[in-house]
Amino acid sequence: MPSPSHNSRPNIVFVICHDLGQYIGALGAPIETPNIDALAGDGVLFSNYACTAASCSPSRGSIMTGRYPHNNGLVGLAHIGWEIGANEVTTPMYLNRAGYSTNLIAHQHEHNEAARLGYQNINPCKHDARTVADNVCEFFNTVDGDEPFFISAGIGEPHRPYEVEGYDRDDEATLEVLPYLPDRPGIREDLAGLHGLIWRLDEAVGTMRQGLADSGLEDNTVFVFTTDHGIAMPRAKGTCYDPGIMTSLIWRWPGHFEGGRVQNELLTNCDTLPTILDLAGVQPPDCLDGRSYLGLLDQDDYEPREDIFAEMTWHDKYNPMRAVRTNDFKYVRNFGDRPLVYLPYDIYQAPAGQEMKDEFYASRRPEEELYDLAKDPLEMNNVIDDPVYADTAWTLRTRVQNWMVESNDPLLYGDWPPAKLQRERGQERPTDN
Repeated sequence: MPSPSHNSRPNIVFVICHDLGQYIGALGAPIETPNIDALAGDGVLFSNYACTAASCSPSRGSIMTGRYPHNNGLVGLAHIGWEIGANEVTTPMYLNRAGYSTNLIAHQHEHNEAARLGYQNINPCKHDARTVADNVCEFFNTVDGDEPFFISAGIGEPHRPYEVEGYDRDDEATLEVLPYLPDRPGIREDLAGLHGLIWRLDEAVGTMRQGLADSGLEDNTVFVFTTDHGIAMPRAKGTCYDPGIMTSLIWRWPGHFEGGRVQNELLTNCDTLPTILDLAGVQPPDCLDGRSYLGLLDQDDYEPREDIFAEMTWHDKYNPMRAVRTNDFKYVRNFGDRPLVYLPYDIYQAPAGQEMKDEFYASRRPEEELYDLAKDPLEMNNVIDDPVYADTAWTLRTRVQNWMVESNDPLLYGDWPPAKLQRERGQERPTDN
């Protein structure tokens, strides 16, 4: 289809942080995030937006390609050797063809060589929140000409470590603990540091929004805020439970997207690339696993998803699982003999991980898990063997199997990749895997 004029093709500022999940005030988390909440108040907040994998690179690869990790090849962390497939087309590549200027500011975690992702301009500044915000604002002040621009701004916070010099900490004694973990000192200690990093991230969002307003570009610029996966706490990052896969997503375009709305439809982050392409006047190709949700932003036609899929293959260790989530249920299929709950190494070695490691590594993961999310939103009661849920279990088990077959999932044929490559890419760590 022909590209529309710049007036109908907005600039796009895509801000993505690490390891935030849905831990913002606007989504009910026990933390003050006034700038992010204000963005949600002015924009469209999505309450059921899931990542494809609760691991940094695989999730970001799905945003970048619109495809599930086992389809695009990025099933593990980029810095230990995993890559997006050579034939995959990325967001900046699509937008370059559409006449956009594509820009990376600071961090990405989809490839060891950022230039391979297709950005025309790369600013390799530090990825702490304040530095990124300052560089984004500087970019706004240098915009010249009619060419629309796309910025991906990658912020490090609130990635671990949580004990960081120069950041505030919350009060361990008074903060509210996580409902899916016990109240233990190490968990409180980690949450206190996490809150300080999120406060710095929130400050950066306010800085960037003010810089956009001051630049005069605001009216023709879409501002998107999101993250890759859940917080780096036990039973979140590295799992298919909701604290791992459910993430924050806010879109704002003044005068175009009616603000102050919360959309509750199930979405996967595979859907974000086709939405960006739709917005830019580019027909999303049929090879994408995601589909555009621009109709939700425009309050136009949109057919809701009945379910979304999630997976894990690798983080820093082999951790294979496949899952489907509907509005009412979660089904997880686990592969191999694994610990009850996997802890990525940054969590394992931290105070919260040390509180939970004996408990989570003393027993083994069941082959299947089924949770009634309406009755059990914390996913504590596995009802896979309950006769009452036999029909639901069969339906969702079949749905996952069909998805794996339709997408030619390598896990259908055994461990992936071969054991030798697993050993090469696995870190040495004192855990039972």
